[in-house]
Amino acid sequence: MARRTILPLTLAAVAAIAGGCATEQNQRGLGGALIGAGTGAVAGQLIGGNTSTVAGAAGGALVGAAVGTATTPSYNRGNCRYRQPDGTIIIARCR
Repeated sequence: MARRTILPLTLAAVAAIAGGCATEQNQRGLGGALIGAGTGAVAGQLIGGNTSTVAGAAGGALVGAAVGTATTPSYNRGNCRYRQPDGTIIIARCR
């Protein structure tokens, strides 16, 4: 595998693993950051070329993370989902 593909694949795997063990608010923030970074990079490339791509990705990630975190339903902030032995799911404070 080429060196250029190892780092992005490694980072994607780490993000996927880390996103699986977080609160809903953290997951939404990470998802918003990823979507915002991609959108910002595309917009930056279209507007001003290579230098603007990096700035667009950084700005998009910040805005996306803020929006993703802020739009988490208030009933779930600070709570986690737990599965009981009988299969039912409860929502309680994270441990």
